[in-house]
Amino acid sequence: PPPLSVELICVTETPLILSANSGWWTVFESIFSSVRLTLRNYEVVLSRLGIGRAFLNSFLITLPATLIPLGIALFAAYALAWMRFFARTFVFMIIIALLMVPLQMTFIPILQIFNKSGLAGTFPGIWLAHSGYGLPLAIYMLYNFISGLPKELFDSASIDGAPPFYIFLYIVLPLSVPIIASLTIFQFLWVWNDLLVALIYLGGTPDVAPITVQISSLVGSYGQDWELLTAAVFISIVPSLAV
Repeated sequence: PPPLSVELICVTETPLILSANSGWWTVFESIFSSVRLTLRNYEVVLSRLGIGRAFLNSFLITLPATLIPLGIALFAAYALAWMRFFARTFVFMIIIALLMVPLQMTFIPILQIFNKSGLAGTFPGIWLAHSGYGLPLAIYMLYNFISGLPKELFDSASIDGAPPFYIFLYIVLPLSVPIIASLTIFQFLWVWNDLLVALIYLGGTPDVAPITVQISSLVGSYGQDWELLTAAVFISIVPSLAV
């Protein structure tokens, strides 16, 4: 017969072994055992539903629509802050007034101009639209920053014979890096996440449609396939998370 110690071990450990295989925590084991990670939804979204092309279109729209208004706003803000010319105050007041104009009021007249000039449904057209909408705020923010720079810097540069462009290039630009970075992020996110302006001026054409327009069209076509919609939405927010 087996030793007494072996018999005691069998008697005491058998219930523990049985409970380990049939306890309440085995419910979680069955749940996680059925989970399988897959990238199939992303493959379908990028290859078959046009999200890959729309993702590229969003970059083709967002990058120029961010750089163009910032470049123009930098020169305009510098001129309004430190250069003397006729009707400077009046021009600045007009720019401030444009901040109060609702975006929706401009859709019909600008779209009529775009239709006559052939810019509707094109990348240059949407670049101009986003640049025009972003310029007033960019000029206002840059003006507030640049006008607060020490006057002694500009006086010293002028005494040394530096022309206005050199003052802008070697004094204003390096000191304005923080506000430029902030406005770049703001304009990039606004254009990237835009749906209304793209729908109005691009008309949902697949060749030029950004990712926001493409996702909105998927809601109607694939409203029940939430796994595809969530995959498309996650792809669309990756640049925003990176920025």
